[in-house]
Amino acid sequence: MKSARTCIACTALSIYSQMFAGVEKPVSIATEEFNPHRIEFALETGYLFGAINPPADYQIGALFLTERIRWGVIRSDNWLRGYHQFYITALAEPIFKGIENHYFGFNMGFRYNFVQPNSRFVPYISGGVGAGGIDSHPEVPGGQGQDFTFNILSAAGVSYIVNDNWKVDIGALYQHFSNGGQTDPNPSLNLFGPQVGVSYSF
Repeated sequence: MKSARTCIACTALSIYSQMFAGVEKPVSIATEEFNPHRIEFALETGYLFGAINPPADYQIGALFLTERIRWGVIRSDNWLRGYHQFYITALAEPIFKGIENHYFGFNMGFRYNFVQPNSRFVPYISGGVGAGGIDSHPEVPGGQGQDFTFNILSAAGVSYIVNDNWKVDIGALYQHFSNGGQTDPNPSLNLFGPQVGVSYSF
């Protein structure tokens, strides 16, 4: 009788271990089918410092509201694995130090996300062009020649996947302002600085 109970207990233990074997697997952030979310909204901010902008020094804040739309996926086994996004961004930028006081505009471009299996970290690069308005002061040496101004944005950084919908970003941003030679002189601005943001995907 004792041996029968022992046999039953061993059989039950064997069945239990087979049922739950392998339950604790690492969570795959990039799923097997690799189908990233199609739509993404992001709120980003940064602080930019002027460079190569004589004679005035500039420091500009940045507030970006962005929509990104996935348009291509690269299902590769190497570091190029990832996906493209088209984006459009609304810009609101107070000028803390410089001749002008604020800039409002938009920017459109593309972003590429490098996604590796089972990693929460997603490096990215992006770039785009746009236009907007600045409160120009052409009478001041080094001031922008007119209100209407083009802009160029490029960025590189890394996203951290918090969960299936939320990500946080940190990166470096380059921004260029110019009116494209519509005034003479045509002083331009070149700005560099850190950027952080949060995004929601669905």
